[in-house]
Amino acid sequence: MFYEVEVKSHIRVSPELFNSDTDEAVLQQLNKQFEGFISKDFGFVIGVSSIVNVGDGVIIPGDGAAYYETTFKLFSYKPELQEVILGKVLEITDFGAFINIGAVDGMVHVSQTMDDYVTFSKSNVLTGKESKRSLKVGDKCRARLIAISFKDPANPKIGLTMRQHMLGNLKWIEDELNKKEKTTKKK
Repeated sequence: MFYEVEVKSHIRVSPELFNSDTDEAVLQQLNKQFEGFISKDFGFVIGVSSIVNVGDGVIIPGDGAAYYETTFKLFSYKPELQEVILGKVLEITDFGAFINIGAVDGMVHVSQTMDDYVTFSKSNVLTGKESKRSLKVGDKCRARLIAISFKDPANPKIGLTMRQHMLGNLKWIEDELNKKEKTTKKK
């Protein structure tokens, strides 16, 4: 889920930015500090949306930089269990598929791709034995988030499934809806 979070913190502005506008200098430092920031509390920080308030600066002896108590807003993506997401297949391996879901990539284990026996071909395609459904790089998919791990904050893990009703490759879902519509018209 995407959020806009209000945060209050002391922001260090280095002396070389003293000739800049204070708000601009603080914004520049905030963007530098939160670029690629990942935490269990905030999730994946996408960027600083705005500065609400910049307080008076304090210079700490021996440092030379100014510290401003600042209230600001961040855009972040915090994954939530059972959340249904849309994404695009980036890579297919023999153990599953990696799907970009915006701010981060998630992984669908081969056993979670479809309700069928799945084979991996040398051309990087996962194919269902009986259903003949295939999953390849570039396919757009709908999946459900089933596991989130921030054990290694620099490399969090997102686990996905596509084995539930109305999940999977968007082409599969469209085919399923068309079959259902044809059945309904016949009755």
